[in-house]
Amino acid sequence: MLKKQILLTNDDGIQSPGLWAAAEALSEIGYVTVAAPREQSSAMGRSMPITSDGTIKEETVHVNGQDWQVYAVGGSPAQSVQHGILRILDRKPDLVVSGINYGENLALGVSVSGTVGAAMEAAAFRIPALAVSLETDKEHHLSYSNEIDFSAAAYFAALFARQLLDKEFPAQSCLMKVDVPRGATQKTPWRMARLSPNPYYRPIANKEHPWDEPHLIDYEVGADWDKEPEDTDVYVMHKRHEVAVTPLTLDFTAQVDLEEFGDFLRK
Repeated sequence: MLKKQILLTNDDGIQSPGLWAAAEALSEIGYVTVAAPREQSSAMGRSMPITSDGTIKEETVHVNGQDWQVYAVGGSPAQSVQHGILRILDRKPDLVVSGINYGENLALGVSVSGTVGAAMEAAAFRIPALAVSLETDKEHHLSYSNEIDFSAAAYFAALFARQLLDKEFPAQSCLMKVDVPRGATQKTPWRMARLSPNPYYRPIANKEHPWDEPHLIDYEVGADWDKEPEDTDVYVMHKRHEVAVTPLTLDFTAQVDLEEFGDFLRK
């Protein structure tokens, strides 16, 4: 029996400690091939920048006494998945895992996330996919900080990876998002949750900044906790301090009766 093939990627880049925490945990359940962006690529969603060079550089990374042969891809997280599937691996992987991300990916912002975008690209290939993120302070979102403990998130990455490898999932539920709260342990409960319908990361800008000078739109957490429904990923992670597990789908069709909506448009 062939050992399960797992393609591992992220959006923080090939040198991220979160990536290597996931690699170690996943290596216990399958053969892990790491193909990740050469550079920090957060907030790229599922983008395919035409400016990407598409180069693949094989590198050796030394992690906890073990040498890993990995592939640094000149491209976005989603492009890294494409290169991993179409160019690097000899056969289609059984599972694609994206993460572990510095920072939670919740609510309406998931389409911005490069972590989730990579998993979505895998799902487009009809491959089960898992996006794993860990709650961190904003100051760590673009860092490679060794202050972050990824052990609990790595445990849950392996836990749900096993589920996706061992079970026959319905086609509409083989893309999963897992958000682990800060301070979680292996004993922290997990709970199914839907995406919050509210904004979570709120864009902020200096309106007075001159237009002809560089100025990036920044962001802050802007959730209104008192109005957050109890079945959402935001509530589960922030209020219950549990691991939020959300099945996603690439089908963006609005959940309306199409005939009725057509009649509404014709009136």
